[in-house]
Amino acid sequence: MPNKGRLRYPALKLLEESGIDPVYDPGSRSLITPTNMDSVYIVYARAEDIPGVVAAGAADLGITGHDLVLESGEGVEELLDLGFGKARLVIAVPDDSGVRDIKDIRPGTRVATKFVRLTGEFFRGIGVDVELVRISGAAEVMPILGAADAIADVMSTGTTLALHGLRPVHTVLESSARLIGRPSVAARRDLVDGIVESLRSVIMAKKRKLLLMNVPDENLKDVLSVLPSMSGPMIAKVESERPMWEVLAAVPLDRVPSLVVELRRKGARDIVAMGLERLMP
Repeated sequence: MPNKGRLRYPALKLLEESGIDPVYDPGSRSLITPTNMDSVYIVYARAEDIPGVVAAGAADLGITGHDLVLESGEGVEELLDLGFGKARLVIAVPDDSGVRDIKDIRPGTRVATKFVRLTGEFFRGIGVDVELVRISGAAEVMPILGAADAIADVMSTGTTLALHGLRPVHTVLESSARLIGRPSVAARRDLVDGIVESLRSVIMAKKRKLLLMNVPDENLKDVLSVLPSMSGPMIAKVESERPMWEVLAAVPLDRVPSLVVELRRKGARDIVAMGLERLMP
């Protein structure tokens, strides 16, 4: 997993939510940390090096950015989109450059980037022969220093670009954190599959809420007609003077606000929305 940067702490949090807890030794500076699971260790590495580490078989799984996987060109498989670390690889130019669109980029333009493979492929794809300036540090300062006319870099909010007088003119690709592995892992297959499914269950749970409600018998059909669920809602008879049913369903998170209003109109009552820790269809 990344040893620093914007992916490190969300990745650690996801592992902990999945039941994989690092066991820290306060006096140790080791980049290999045991966990509460037998035979499972966390190895910290630069995010850009992780595809190569996994491809070489030095680690069974890795967490890094989609952009870094593509840039590496390594033969690894993206197993899960982890849902955090969202960013864009963009072409950005100085505000006073006169460039308003990617079509305004002329042959010979110097483009500073760490993403030489992806940037080169992009410009070749649109038929513009640019000069790539390979860098390993901050790209934003290159136009200010006169070392480049434009940059290709990852942008999350755009704040850093704006602070350096730059603005994006084109998005090369969308990126987020991914769980990667080798296409075939013969050794420790069950353990690896178990970790992947554990992470998947936590990610899926974040996208849904569990709705619990009481529904009078005469309203049950109407409520079920508007209630989305996975394989189907769970229904149980409520012991009450009036014929009543308890209905339970896992529903998409983004539909909860409007759905609660609609369910009440259809006759549901005592509605409770609960978070999920894991979801395994």
